[in-house]
Amino acid sequence: MSEITPELLLHAYASGIFPMAERRDDPDLFWVDPRRRGIFPLGGFHISRSLAKKMRKGGYRVAIDENFSCVVAACGDRDETWINPVLSDLYARLHAMGFAHSFEIRGPDGLWGAVFGIALGGAFFGESMVSLRTDGSKIALAHLCDHLTRAGFSLFDTQFLTPHLASLGATEIPRAEYRRRLEQALAHTGRFSETPLEQDPYSVIQRSTQTS
Repeated sequence: MSEITPELLLHAYASGIFPMAERRDDPDLFWVDPRRRGIFPLGGFHISRSLAKKMRKGGYRVAIDENFSCVVAACGDRDETWINPVLSDLYARLHAMGFAHSFEIRGPDGLWGAVFGIALGGAFFGESMVSLRTDGSKIALAHLCDHLTRAGFSLFDTQFLTPHLASLGATEIPRAEYRRRLEQALAHTGRFSETPLEQDPYSVIQRSTQTS
């Protein structure tokens, strides 16, 4: 594959494809265009009783881009990962351009969990997530889905559907349906960084209960 620039990467996302590496130490990337695509229907995040109880305990705060590079590094710090140095550099460049963001849950002892991805138009392309405390990534996803809805987004792309994401309300749609929704989402502009963060877990839980 020829060198991928941030501009080419944005064009790829807008076309419905994304790059991956086979493993951390593989310098090559390949394009992925799944036949079936994982998405989170915004307004359909499932907050279980145990997760709601954990959220109500509080003790955390929500942040955007407080330490983007740390989140990307934490997401790639596992035995098997598709985030190689080439992708890490591209994400950093997209972050500097205002397209890549980290959505973080932080406690008194530091990062609990986070999701990072690309915001383009009214679509958010979730790249990876990390949980450094019990349910950290689940809390991040709950707040992120609520944030995206309030920020005017209509598509939350998870790339693939895993059993873990399915248990939280994610679903799978055919490629053609995904591209139809992507085209609609790109026609609008989400306000990822401009929308105020919701720090009150009770409000997030209530809105999720009303819409799911």
